[in-house]
Amino acid sequence: MEEFEESVAAAPGGPFDLITMGRIGVDLYPLQMGVRLPQVTSFGKFLGGSATNVAVAAARLGRRTAVITRTGDDPFGTYLHEALRGFGVDDRWVTPVAGLPTPVTFCEVFPPDEFPLYFYRQPKAPDLEIDAHELDLDAIRAAGVFWVTGTGLSEEPSRTATIASLAHRAKAGTTVFDLDWRPMFWTDPDSARALYAEALRHATVAVGNVDEVEIATGERDPHTAARALLDAGVELAVVKQGPKGVLAMTSGGASVQVPPLPVTVLNGLGAGDAFGGSLCHGLLGGWDLERTVRYANAAGAIVASRLECSSAMPTADEIEGAVTAGAVP
Repeated sequence: MEEFEESVAAAPGGPFDLITMGRIGVDLYPLQMGVRLPQVTSFGKFLGGSATNVAVAAARLGRRTAVITRTGDDPFGTYLHEALRGFGVDDRWVTPVAGLPTPVTFCEVFPPDEFPLYFYRQPKAPDLEIDAHELDLDAIRAAGVFWVTGTGLSEEPSRTATIASLAHRAKAGTTVFDLDWRPMFWTDPDSARALYAEALRHATVAVGNVDEVEIATGERDPHTAARALLDAGVELAVVKQGPKGVLAMTSGGASVQVPPLPVTVLNGLGAGDAFGGSLCHGLLGGWDLERTVRYANAAGAIVASRLECSSAMPTADEIEGAVTAGAVP
């Protein structure tokens, strides 16, 4: 990454609403539904990566966002810069790594609940080359929301950069730890829980599905896991339960259980990122807990009804319409 003489905190436009740090890549989705990859003949190309998609989702809702990540120094890296700018996401901290290819991810689409992913991140993903010494820590501290992921802890130097950024931010504003458990990215999965505990100590919000909260806490029951996340240091624990909806609990004793929104699922990939971007939007707006979770839940349902991820992120009007209707059209 390049170093910048002037922190964005003092630059024109002021601090970002949201800065995310983590994965980026190219998603290649088959344009034929229900067909295995050996038989697929055409693909759509999309911006991908969980932290990046969260920034896109929040930008679609009018938030000023940026992402900290790295790409290969190749045509796919150029494409990702162009896509980020097209979505209104600041790409100043997206820098190339010589000698490493931009990651590519293929999926298969078998609605409503089978979406295998095939990650091509070898010999190493550039987004794991984020270095602590090259971070704009002042900008990170000044952002309204700072979002990091579990994958960022899987390998050095990204691991140290993630913890260093969290420690410097020191819970200023809202700091979200997306548990984001992808075991195939870890050479030593057994080391994850201790690293997750360290990240939770610096975060104010934890977000994950049932599998992810179990990795972080050892607890699979949503209520027990949420309480364990709160005990670990966060102020808000959000447990996504798929067809059982979403549970959110705060350290102040508030608890909200939001049922799933009826939807015809086309592609479940990206729904969690839409949820995350909309969750950040509600937290930035100072909304009450139930409104925030219902809004985020609706955003996720909308994206689940569409093929793409980044380009499928909904507008505020679309989300409000789904919340009002109680279903995705």
